[in-house]
Amino acid sequence: MTEPLLSVRNITKCFGGLIAVNNVSCEINRGEVVGLLGDNGAGKSTLIKCISGVYHADEGEMFFEGKRAHFSHPIDARRHGVETIYQDLALANNLDVGANIFLGREVKKRRLAGLIKTLDDQHMLRESRRTLDSLHIHFPSLIEPIESLSGGQRQAVAIARAVYWDAKLMIMDEPTNNLGVPEQQKVLELICKLRERGVPVILITHTLPDAFAVTDRLIVMHRGRKVTEKVTSETNMEELVQYMVGARDDTNKGVPSPQGEIGSRGP
Repeated sequence: MTEPLLSVRNITKCFGGLIAVNNVSCEINRGEVVGLLGDNGAGKSTLIKCISGVYHADEGEMFFEGKRAHFSHPIDARRHGVETIYQDLALANNLDVGANIFLGREVKKRRLAGLIKTLDDQHMLRESRRTLDSLHIHFPSLIEPIESLSGGQRQAVAIARAVYWDAKLMIMDEPTNNLGVPEQQKVLELICKLRERGVPVILITHTLPDAFAVTDRLIVMHRGRKVTEKVTSETNMEELVQYMVGARDDTNKGVPSPQGEIGSRGP
């Protein structure tokens, strides 16, 4: 059996007396899309922030590519190939597409016998266009500021940036939120292209039709705990909603939620 790309074991994260993530374990395999579902305060965002180096778990361990991993900072996670696209996308609205794809990792060229370094805008533009073309993403212009693009186009730029920098794992937090239907469909198509490239995706979403459209497996969290894990083709929306609201729990049947466990106030 192929070793999982990511293995999370018994991760727990607390904020004071509140348990945001409670003893959660999961695995992510290469070339699959895994949906992470749950109501507000379920602990989804806290879990991925523990994975991506934003938070440090209080208990548990993580393995990436078969080796014990501890990302001290999001930059550390990115160096290892873990790319996270949050709802705010972390794009610079005043810069163009190429500058955003190379943001923080700009390419420079030497002038005047190496005495002066300047940005190699043409190289970054060419590489950005090549990456966008490989994903079948087409913009009328790549030199307009990001703020002139639609929400779906901005998502596409964020995805292209991760692809260019050889993402090994993509984490996407509500990527279709506040998008129109055509743009939602385009983002879902890009997620499928990532899977075709062998890049696994953790998809956090409240939109169950999106989850059923692109995922291979589904993990549901409720009040900080993982309450079930399902193969997408073997479940349905009605069943998932029962897990999301706490009416069903495969992992701790008949046992009440721990005192002090986080609810709707959670991160």
